[in-house]
Amino acid sequence: MSMQMEFIKVLPSPQALMEDYPISQASKLLKLQRDEEIKNIFTGKDDRFLMIIGPCSSDNEEAVLDYVNRLAKVQEKVKDKIYIVPRLYTNKPRTIGVGYKGMLHQPTPDGKEDMWGGIIAIRKMNVRVIEETGMTGAEEILYPEVFRYLSDLLSYAAVGARSSEDQLHRMIASGVGIPVGMKNPTSGDLSVMLNSVAAAQHEQEFLFRGWEVRTKGNELAHSILRGYVDPYGNSYPNYHYEVLRNVHAMYAERGLKNPAIIVDTNHNNSGKKWAEQPRIAKDIVNSCKLNPDIKKIVKGLMVESYIEDGCQAISDGVYGKSITDPCLGWEKTERMLLDLADML
Repeated sequence: MSMQMEFIKVLPSPQALMEDYPISQASKLLKLQRDEEIKNIFTGKDDRFLMIIGPCSSDNEEAVLDYVNRLAKVQEKVKDKIYIVPRLYTNKPRTIGVGYKGMLHQPTPDGKEDMWGGIIAIRKMNVRVIEETGMTGAEEILYPEVFRYLSDLLSYAAVGARSSEDQLHRMIASGVGIPVGMKNPTSGDLSVMLNSVAAAQHEQEFLFRGWEVRTKGNELAHSILRGYVDPYGNSYPNYHYEVLRNVHAMYAERGLKNPAIIVDTNHNNSGKKWAEQPRIAKDIVNSCKLNPDIKKIVKGLMVESYIEDGCQAISDGVYGKSITDPCLGWEKTERMLLDLADML
């Protein structure tokens, strides 16, 4: 029986899109510099605190550029203590696969799905970010085959809670050449999370974009704690002191390279109460102050933040307000970053 799929169109190759929407030589050098600086944070050569921060979903190019320009100004104020990587997430996982799936699928949020237009839109936005703000961003590897369209622009990647158990995502993470955070699964099983880290740190051989490929392993693959749900869907956090100490011990038992944790302050860690993120961030920094092992292994935080507090329906049309998960607004975000810099 033939496959029950409609083949709509052949999409452009990553190389063709890079040629159509290139970055300047200065931006190429800047990307290499930022990659090295972020690597040094994960290897312990740089003790600055990493903040991976930005919208749940990058739904509007102009609003995202506005937001990242604001981040760039704050970065100058906190540069001795905090290193900022903007979240430029253009894929939105859906629990049942229905609804707005991000800029990749719908370059116009209220428009029809258009993967060709979406691939161009996400490339253009990321090019503008580095060229206009001097920052390189973070993206979730939701679709492994899409990552290559942005691989010359991104400095950080994450594998989501529903993907970190997937073999292909683990193998892709082993070969992307930048730090990749592997989230704990929604069940909260920390051993599964560390299995994902171990797989990503190991060399792999697999099929990718019609090629047999081999990777050397990614020594900068690490853990992201994002909270979890019980069998009845109740939300629980995993950012507290005791959990951080236990994950440190689990890393030591496994002998993984460059032990590192990024803590996601939203999702199940906040119970999706977005306004709790500054409090949670400060709690984690306090844990770092109390225990040198925690301070060494916790490399930073992941925060969902945008221009306006909360979220909205697509039809509401409020500039800079999330149309997916609710986010911390700009005033609270700036205050949080300055407060954390004072604490560190």
